[in-house]
Amino acid sequence: MRANNTARALSLALLVLVVSVLGFVPGASCTEVSYDERALVIDGQRRIILSGSIHYPRSTPEMWPDLIQKAKDGGLNTIETYVFWNGHEPRPRQYNFEGNYDIMRFFKEVQKAGMYAILRIGPYICGEWNYGGLPAWLRDIPDMQFRLHNEPFEREMETFTTLIVNKMKDANMFAGQGGPIILTQIENEYGNVQSNLPDQESATKYIHWCADMANKQNVGVPWIMCQQSNDVPPNVIETCNGFYCHDFKPKGSNMPKIWTENWTGWFKAWDKPDYHRPAEDVAYAVAMFFQNRGSVQNYYMYHGGTNFGRTSGGPYITTTYDYDAPLDEYGNIRQPKYGHLKALHTVLTSMEKHLVYGQQNETNLDDKVKATKYTLDDGSSACFISNSHDNKDVNVTFEGSAYQVPAWSVSVLPDCKTVAYNTAKVKTQTSVMVKKESAAKGGLKWSWLPEFLRPSFTDSYGSFKSNELLEQIVTGADESDYLWYKTSLTRGPKEQFTLYVNTTGHELYAFVNGELAGYKHAVNGPYLFQFEAPVTLKPGKNYISLLSATVGLKNYGASFELMPAGIVGGPVKLVSAHGNTIDLSNNTWTYKTGLFGEQKQIHLDKPGLRWSPFAVPTNRPFTWYKATFQAPAGTEAVVVDLVGLNKGVVYVNGHNLGRYWPSYVAGDMDGCHRCDYRGEYVTWNNQEKCLTGCGEVGQRFYHVPRSFLNAAHGAPNTVVLFEEAGGDPAKVNFRTVAVGPVCADAEKGDAVTLACAHGRTISSVDTASFGVSGGQCGAYEGGSGCESKPALEAITAACVGKKWCTVSYTDAFDSADCKGSGVLTVQATCS
Repeated sequence: MRANNTARALSLALLVLVVSVLGFVPGASCTEVSYDERALVIDGQRRIILSGSIHYPRSTPEMWPDLIQKAKDGGLNTIETYVFWNGHEPRPRQYNFEGNYDIMRFFKEVQKAGMYAILRIGPYICGEWNYGGLPAWLRDIPDMQFRLHNEPFEREMETFTTLIVNKMKDANMFAGQGGPIILTQIENEYGNVQSNLPDQESATKYIHWCADMANKQNVGVPWIMCQQSNDVPPNVIETCNGFYCHDFKPKGSNMPKIWTENWTGWFKAWDKPDYHRPAEDVAYAVAMFFQNRGSVQNYYMYHGGTNFGRTSGGPYITTTYDYDAPLDEYGNIRQPKYGHLKALHTVLTSMEKHLVYGQQNETNLDDKVKATKYTLDDGSSACFISNSHDNKDVNVTFEGSAYQVPAWSVSVLPDCKTVAYNTAKVKTQTSVMVKKESAAKGGLKWSWLPEFLRPSFTDSYGSFKSNELLEQIVTGADESDYLWYKTSLTRGPKEQFTLYVNTTGHELYAFVNGELAGYKHAVNGPYLFQFEAPVTLKPGKNYISLLSATVGLKNYGASFELMPAGIVGGPVKLVSAHGNTIDLSNNTWTYKTGLFGEQKQIHLDKPGLRWSPFAVPTNRPFTWYKATFQAPAGTEAVVVDLVGLNKGVVYVNGHNLGRYWPSYVAGDMDGCHRCDYRGEYVTWNNQEKCLTGCGEVGQRFYHVPRSFLNAAHGAPNTVVLFEEAGGDPAKVNFRTVAVGPVCADAEKGDAVTLACAHGRTISSVDTASFGVSGGQCGAYEGGSGCESKPALEAITAACVGKKWCTVSYTDAFDSADCKGSGVLTVQATCS
């Protein structure tokens, strides 16, 4: 008996050891994930997945629970994120998993909310992120070729992928361990560039190596590859990215239809207006996807967030990554997009069994009108009726009933009889967000420091020397936006020259003998330009110092990493009035990465810095400014308004909020003058629409997360600016982001629901009209004068002083003079 007990004890110990090695937690609910041609199969049941992208580095750990909960409240069951390699491994084998890079904490928050997760490792991610997430130090490795079949790249990629997988396993984050992760992704949009790569055989070997390497990780959930096109490895699921994916069909049998990126808007560049994708069109795309046997759909982005620090790629992509997402940059609910999609999610979730188990039957009612019916074995059914005409409403008869379907819309009938939702009919309020000034009258009190440039005005101070003009990214290892190129030459008598510098930009400052000779930046697109400025050379030794600057690194395209930056190759020439040319390209050049203030970490406001409160200069380039301020009261999001500045970087309490460039004005584009949700939404080839901000500052407001602030009453906070190009800080101030006007449209029988946020209440009801003919919420234009006094009085009585209210639109709102057009428009103000 003792031997048997000993044997049992040994067996139990071995079992515990095995369980521990596999990462399972005793008592945890382990989830099995597989798939078939209809859907993901989770614990034996087909499921529809409604997911949203929230990128952990573009927000803060303190924001994550609220963002995730709002996504869940919005009807999502899954959170998706990329993994940001260059943020986690900024230098070889030096890892960062702290702060907003604490990816394990992020996934634990997802798990705590009771949601699934999609882990898109990449590790190339695009994402409008420097180098698409690939570390710049990879280029220092001999024989390195990005995203092709070569040992150096595959070794580094596998090392990082394994690191992330093991961290997820150690934290029990995969579904089979009781965690939330149900899908993992390797590579990203490779099929979009594969045919343009220099070696097609190498590209094919690489993408199949990626799939094999990923599957060897034994994560226990399926691997996906998005936009892989024709060359799809057999052991991954191909998925779709785009504004519309309802016509997409994965290559390969027995694979579900997965939409990894439904673009809810678009990213913004300094010279571009703001992109807005109408809520009606996003909903139309989602409904069309599920009508056509879709099962997994992810919004890119659900919360866009902020490109803190130097993370934005492009180049020339702004610090904001708002993306017109359902949750705005600051985490506020964007209405009506959030609410309109939430209503759709509710209806789709109620139809889940029909969508993934029902027999599909399609009926063409017109060349662009289709009814789709999903029927279960018990005889119950759910239906869609879609109208893809972009300019024609239709009246159709389906199964004996008549339906009116607006142009470019989908009607959803959970019982195949009653329309519960139409994508073109928005029943959710519109909320207009306003920026409210919060600092004391008189503005901020500034002190200043000059950037210490003197060592850069000779060629004796630097990191190394070379007799050629080198590429900036490799030379500076992307440790700073700035790289100094310095040389000298000896001349006889005083003489006038024109200095010419050919550079791949993105900016260039030229100094001759310590004096600024000129500045130029590239236009957004072709970053090659020639700098030209008159200069005077004195007798004896002359110093030429060229400061090259980048504004984000290329992140997309075939061989994007080979796109140079800086004064690589030049030439750099001096040309006299008589046509004599001095070519300095092969001079001895001294190189120095970064600015003195960066090295001294002036942004941390360390003791010993001699800030001067006197004669604060304006329009002075290369100047540091500092001010203190009180954190705005309340819980509303905080922004710093940088109007009046030119270009530079802003820090609050040592946190880098990102690059600013408020002197850059967005151009005028045709899309600012037309907006119609009907028809395909496109953001290229001059087909843009629904833009705002033409001719306005590219980006004026910069997010200051509450966790960056000292919230205690009376506690000081410090803002530090590095003004590179010369600006005036006098108008800089802090503001809070609040809901101002709120508006809703209702048909008879609908409920009008209005809501404020962050404790604010409805202070007035401003409009209750059947005659609104134009304008938008907060700035309606007059109409027929068909104001409804009964509606105004009823809604005022029910809503003023309340945080939210609901009033039904009934016959009582009509009057002898105003019978109504069928749509009541209401506007109120939150304060």
